[in-house]
Parts: sequence; structure tokens; C-alpha cells
Amino acid sequence: MEALRPRLSLPRILEMNLGFLGLQFSFGLQQGNMGPIYSYLGADEAQLPVLGLAGPITGLLVQPLIGALSDRTQSRWGRRTPYFLIGAVLCAAGLFAMPLAVSILMAASLLWILDAGNNITMEPYRAYVSDRLNPEQRQAGFLTQSAFTGLAQCLAFLTPSVLVWLGMSQDWVDEHNIPYTTRAVFWIGAVLSLSTIVWSVLRVPELPLSEAERRHIEAQPTGLSATLREIGSAIRAMPPAMRKLGLMSLFQWYGMAGYWSYVIYSIGRSVYQTSDATSPAFRSAVLANGEMAAFYNLIAFLGAIAMVPLAKRWGAGPLHALYLVLGGLGMLALPHIDTKAILFLPAIGTGLAWGSIMGNPYVILSNAIPPQRTGVYMGIFNMMIVIPMLLFAFVMGELDLGFAKLGLGVYEHVLGHDPRNALTLSGVCLILAALAVLWVREGRAGARAEVA
Repeated sequence: MEALRPRLSLPRILEMNLGFLGLQFSFGLQQGNMGPIYSYLGADEAQLPVLGLAGPITGLLVQPLIGALSDRTQSRWGRRTPYFLIGAVLCAAGLFAMPLAVSILMAASLLWILDAGNNITMEPYRAYVSDRLNPEQRQAGFLTQSAFTGLAQCLAFLTPSVLVWLGMSQDWVDEHNIPYTTRAVFWIGAVLSLSTIVWSVLRVPELPLSEAERRHIEAQPTGLSATLREIGSAIRAMPPAMRKLGLMSLFQWYGMAGYWSYVIYSIGRSVYQTSDATSPAFRSAVLANGEMAAFYNLIAFLGAIAMVPLAKRWGAGPLHALYLVLGGLGMLALPHIDTKAILFLPAIGTGLAWGSIMGNPYVILSNAIPPQRTGVYMGIFNMMIVIPMLLFAFVMGELDLGFAKLGLGVYEHVLGHDPRNALTLSGVCLILAALAVLWVREGRAGARAEVA
């Protein structure tokens, strides 16, 4: 049985998750700006999925490794906190340097640093909620993280438009076509990501390890090979609920990768009638997407708060399925809209889906995995996020390396180099993910955990 933790008040739960505000502000900047930054520097749309490989590859390598290591870490700061701080420093450095990129290679290299920092922080932060809260409070903990995700990404997407509203020209660009609004918002993100994580660490420190936990950690073998064996052992012993969540993750994250990669380009075609990344019309499309994304992240923020009682009543799984369907329908509608104002209607479904994605699957997962392996299983679960993104990059993208081409080029050869078709595919994937999550009984209210 798990040891009981001190019950935390809602303000303390909010403080312990404040670091997610900075962390997800960083992710929001990546989602809204990396494609345009590559395009400003001369990349073709078909190359974008391959150029975005830094995220999924670092997630695949870093998250399970950091998860397993943090399960076995003993320090004066705790098991998870050292990884929070190392990741926050790397993230801040990547954010500061990114808008100063002078080439596609430099931007891609900085993205690896930025994603490494994000991933080093992300997985232990998820495990920290399970460590710090009793099972009956974890739903509030994870959905609070989801709420901060919505709020942070709302701010990340909206800030460039706010700067323009305050008088900064959207067409004020440097010699590499990168707008100064982009530079400003990335530097704001660097400060925010570091400061909020430090605040969380100082205000709600980790609980001291019990004697039983210390003995368990000290009994574990050390070293990289032992860590890799632990990951392999955990995969073989994976609970049934987690295995079933893998199918949901495949469709869910393939769809989200497609949306993030091509929504700006779809809006550029359908609303602003442009595919030229150096044109004022394209910069208008970037700002319009930022405003729409800020709106759907605000919906995610408010929806995550409302989900806490709904998930208790209906179960996290059925609620997640409903919101995924709404998100999928929104993505199916988006390519057919030619007026900026109407973009905000399908964004409601996208926001509800995104708020659910960042909370409900973790509610299901945290109650299905053994507490002594929380870190490694959170890391493995995040492999289920990044593998679909790797698959998306390989299937959709195509990058000419000179001696060979990387990727199958489906975007170019099957979808007709049209981002609107990519968004349609993303909508279908979210609906398939909704069907898959209904297979997981543990997400239903009152359901008993399945036995392998």
C-alpha cells in the first residue's frame, strides 16, 4: 500500500504546479513559431516534419531515462527537483538564443537544446504530482497542470499580437526575416520558464523519503546499464491499462503533430490566400493563428477546471473520448473556413480536446502504475507521445540530404503539398483516438482495475 501524504489545499496544489506555466509557455512558443522560423530561414513546407524531429527524438531518449534515474535519485533537494532545475536552465538558454538563429541548421540545433531542457523537466514534474499527492487528490493535481498548460499556451500565442496592438510592427524583421515580435516573446518565455519552476521548488518542496523508500532505492543497482534494464523490465511488466492507452496515444499525437505543423499554413491558404512565408499576408496568418490558439488554450484552461468534477462523475476515459471527438470535428472544419472571425468556432473543440489531453490520460495512468515505478512509467508513457510524432515526421516529411532522401514524403506526394489536407487527416486521427480510449476500462467511473 502507498504511504499517505499530507493533504494539500488547492492554493498549494496550484503553487506546486506553477512551474508548468513556464514549461508550457515554452512549448506554446515552439508550436506557434518553429514552423514559421524555419520558413523565414528558407525551409520548404514538406521539410517541416523532419526539421521538427528534435522534439520527439529527445523525448524518446530523455524522458524514460530521466524517469528511471529520478526514481533512484537521493539528494538534499529530493528525487525530482535536480532535474527540474537542470531542465529549466537548458530551456531558458534555448529560448533566449532561438530568435537569433541565422540559418536552418542553427535553428534546428537550438531546438535540440530547447527540447532537451523541456523533456528533462517534464517527466519528473509529472512524477512529482504522484509523489506529492494522495490518489484522491491526483485528479486535481494533473488537471491543474492541464489548466496551467492552457493558460500558458494562451499567453504564449497571444503575446505577439499584444505587442503589435501596443505599436510594434508585425513587419519589423531582422536580416533573416525573423520578426522582432518573435524575438521579444521568446525572451519573455526564457525568464518565465526559469522563474516559475524555481518558485514551485521553493514553495512546495518534495517530501522527504521514508526509510522504506530509501532502502528500496539503495537496494537498486546503479549505472546506465542498470537504468536501461529497469526501463526494459518496466515495459515488460506494463499494466494492461497503460498498454491500451498506447493505441489512443498513437492516433491522438499523430493528429496533434499534424495540426501543429500545418495549421498556420492552412490558415494562410484559406483565409489569406498565400503560401509565401516572406509575405506580409503570411505574417498576418501567423498572428491570426496565435490569436486563435490563445483562444483555444483559454478554453483548455477553463475546460480543465470544469473537468475535475465531470471526470469524477463520468470517468476520465469517457470524458476524454467526448472531447477528442469535438477536437477532431473542429480540425475537419478548419480548412473550409475563409474568414478570420469564424476560425474561433472550431477552436472551441480544439481547446476542449487539448485541455483533456494534458490531464485525463494521466489520471487513468497514475492510478494504474505501481508508485515505486512512477518515474519510469511516466517516462515510458511519454515515449507513447513521441513515437507517433516520429512516425508523423517520417511518413509526412521529406528532406533531401544530397546522398539520400529522409522521409516518405506523403505531404508532397499524397496530400498534394496542401496543408488543408493535413488538417483533415489530423481530425480523423483524433476521432480514432476517441474510439481507442473507450477500450480502457480504468478510465470509467467506478471501474475496477483490470488484471493482466
